[in-house]
Amino acid sequence: MTAIAIIGAMDEEVANIATALSNVTVTEEAGVKVTRGTLEANKGTAVNVAATVGGMGTVNIAATTQHLIDADQPDAVIFSGIAGNLNTNLHINDVVLGGTLRYLDTDMRLVGQFKPGTADRPIEEYHSDDRLLELADQALNDLNIHHIVGIIATGNYFVDDPQKVEQVIRETGADAVEMEGAAVAHVAARNDVPALVIRALSDNADTDYEDFKTFDISEYADTAAKLTVNIAKRM
Repeated sequence: MTAIAIIGAMDEEVANIATALSNVTVTEEAGVKVTRGTLEANKGTAVNVAATVGGMGTVNIAATTQHLIDADQPDAVIFSGIAGNLNTNLHINDVVLGGTLRYLDTDMRLVGQFKPGTADRPIEEYHSDDRLLELADQALNDLNIHHIVGIIATGNYFVDDPQKVEQVIRETGADAVEMEGAAVAHVAARNDVPALVIRALSDNADTDYEDFKTFDISEYADTAAKLTVNIAKRM
């Protein structure tokens, strides 16, 4: 039976995924609440799903990703959530699939020496799995959601002004910016588990964090959640 770990950074990003599951159990473990259940795949088989809110930032999400990999031994890890838009050809509620994921604030000459890199050939970036990207592309087309396979930048700070936006684009070439995706792909790569990072665009990275906290992000989180469930059903 296929098993999938689904992770978000905030409650809104995971709530709609949990409601799609049958045979649900909820447990507290490793500092997070894990919802487990089954989802009927399009081919009539069952998919085991473990879904949780991992928290914001690279350390929180890395710890959660490793825990679910250890506890559930998933065939794939999917991160579903929202991000700030950096691409002038994209609009709010469009989707960026993380074909490439790059850290904002990490010296990859050092960090990149470790798996899947080596001391002689450190890596500079991480990637979503090709097959999962293909399934996501099919699902997005069926849902008629405008999307690209692009570059997502991940950092431990909130990007909310033009100077920071310009810096992120200059340093990473990113289409979207957030705080978790590269860390999910990083941990998955260390464990040889295919990963997919999905980001629905909620703003143009131009909103102060205190103001952002008052936003209703449910529409954008729901876009990512519907897509994640659709992908899981295709596996």
